[in-house]
Amino acid sequence: MAFSKLDERFMQRALALARRGLGKTSPNPSVGAVLVRKGRVIGAGWHKRAGGPHAEIFALRGVDARGATLYVTMEPCCTWGKTPPCTDAIIATGVKRVVVAALDPNPKHDGRGLKVLRRAGIRVESGLLAVEAMVMNEAFNKWVTTGMPFVIAKVAMSLDGKIATRTGDSKWITSEAARREAHKLRAGVDAVMVGANTVIRDNPQLTVRHGVRGKQPWRVVVDARGRTPPSAKLLNVAHHKRTIVLTTKLAPVRWRRHLALLGVDVVIVKKTEGRVDLQAALRILGEMDFTSVLVEGGGELLGSFFDARMVDKVALFYAPVVIGGRDAVMAVAGEGVATITRAVRIRACRWRQIGKNEMLAEARIGQ
Repeated sequence: MAFSKLDERFMQRALALARRGLGKTSPNPSVGAVLVRKGRVIGAGWHKRAGGPHAEIFALRGVDARGATLYVTMEPCCTWGKTPPCTDAIIATGVKRVVVAALDPNPKHDGRGLKVLRRAGIRVESGLLAVEAMVMNEAFNKWVTTGMPFVIAKVAMSLDGKIATRTGDSKWITSEAARREAHKLRAGVDAVMVGANTVIRDNPQLTVRHGVRGKQPWRVVVDARGRTPPSAKLLNVAHHKRTIVLTTKLAPVRWRRHLALLGVDVVIVKKTEGRVDLQAALRILGEMDFTSVLVEGGGELLGSFFDARMVDKVALFYAPVVIGGRDAVMAVAGEGVATITRAVRIRACRWRQIGKNEMLAEARIGQ
């Protein structure tokens, strides 16, 4: 279907509005909408929070939409949820044409909204800047179709792939500028995950800091045997009550009870070879409406995710240092692959400079 330059310009504006909701609307998608009549924008909006009005409602509010064209980055919903169907509002306001970027992959919708609008006599066109719209909501798209959160593997490492020296020292491999970028990643996901080794070695807080504004993600610890010390910073829920420990029945009952008394959500997950079954763990997080998880380490946990082929995207921060040492901590451990043909392949890799001398590689995992 051919779209005009004006169509593309208005959809770009809708996409820009949708980006304002990134990291704020989960488990809903980020959506933007622009209402246009005779080449002039008369209404605009974006989805600001889960449970609140959708982008289309903001764009239509308080204006005469008769004969206008509505540009929206995702197919309008046609079912009742926490809000009424957007298709009803669009039909009632007399919009003449609707241009949609991407279909809603939610099985409850997935093209049904467009059919509802067409039956009402509205001209509907879709597919304009669809790739951009789908990438923006990659976490929602995976979660709503599979029930599993989108997994991002984040690593800050030396040029030779180390995340700590042989003595365990890791502060700081990367600069303040790189850490700020990493905290932006945290602010955009539902949960940040680490293994027990990282908690014991680094005692992280896993909160959003370094001048970054945004929601605080849930903090998730994977600890099959109950090794996380109750004094760990991330178990202090006085100021940040969203902490989960995923463990197994191998962990001492007394330890589990202690953490529960601290206010930590202790979740028992089935074990595989003495470890937390990561697929079962992700399924549980998905049932809790987590659409995205940032896995920050350590090397064993990251290795387990790569071994299980459960990483969707990587964010690799490279610092201009070489640590060396056969006993230094590797960024990705686990079993690894036996042959190069079995190596994890990445696609759509994008490099950008952070600060003066560091690089960030962001890429999706290929199939």
